[in-house]
Amino acid sequence: MAAFHFSFDLANWRLIEANFYSDPLWTTQRTCILSTFLICAGAGQAVATAQGQSWARFWRRWAQIVGCALLVTLGSWFMFPQSYISFGVLHGMAVMLIVARLSAPLRLWLLPLGAVAVALPLLVSHPWFDTRATNWIGLVTHKPITEDFVPVLPWLGVMWWGLAATQFVLAKCPHVLAAASPQGDRNGDNHAFAWRALVTLGQWSLTFYMVHQPVMLALLGGALWLTGRPVPM
Repeated sequence: MAAFHFSFDLANWRLIEANFYSDPLWTTQRTCILSTFLICAGAGQAVATAQGQSWARFWRRWAQIVGCALLVTLGSWFMFPQSYISFGVLHGMAVMLIVARLSAPLRLWLLPLGAVAVALPLLVSHPWFDTRATNWIGLVTHKPITEDFVPVLPWLGVMWWGLAATQFVLAKCPHVLAAASPQGDRNGDNHAFAWRALVTLGQWSLTFYMVHQPVMLALLGGALWLTGRPVPM
């Protein structure tokens, strides 16, 4: 994700030639990254419900996601006023997480329901869904002009798949998701360090998501300034 966004920054500042809006090289990467996000979010809900996460704790985390989504909208409006993000990945996750939480008892039924959610935008569309007030549903006739667009349909289906698959794993072979952290020794220190780094990133995934772009833009702008090149505004 970070590498993809850094490449986008380079293209946006005309430092490389790349079309992130229509070139399959980049659009396919976006689809894979976004699918991974939502599968993991669905998996997280499966683990949380299995561990008895309270609604109060769910809402606290949900409020963090909504707050970050609003910051993304504000920041994107500053950088891209004509194509700011009104319903991107965090906005979509805020809605889909509520649906996932409520539908978790359906368990394996979520697999076919997910297939319906993924297929529905391919079969049904209407101009009524093309406005900013309604395009978040996903049944649009064309993609809106925005830097990120993650409507409920079809992406809820991907989150449902992650939720149902993880519920199945937890029920049939929970040891798969309970691997012990490596302790580290003379021959395994690097392995243990890499594991801890991944665990830390997972624990602070939302924070990393929010800060990685400002940090990369600052570093890129600083590098341009040091080399005497103009910094795009």
